[in-house]
Amino acid sequence: MGEKREIIGGEYDLDAKWDASLDLTVRRFVYSSFAGAFGGLLLFRSPQTRWASIAFGAGVGIGSAYTECSRLFDGSPPKGSEAPTQILTQDSE
Repeated sequence: MGEKREIIGGEYDLDAKWDASLDLTVRRFVYSSFAGAFGGLLLFRSPQTRWASIAFGAGVGIGSAYTECSRLFDGSPPKGSEAPTQILTQDSE
């Protein structure tokens, strides 16, 4: 009946951060691996180079997910949300 629940701010909710991080990592790994496989099928004949393109795609996905997750845990704002800088203008008479 009278239970008290604490409301935790978004910047301190580690469970939500880990969930978002895991989801982002898996999605980027899978999508970039598929892109590498598709590119390997189109561009290369040798099985070794096809596997190398899949590995390269997976590495790109893991790297981009790592970068985004480190921003998420450090609390820095995302890329596109930087505050605009003030531009000084001169009034002409």
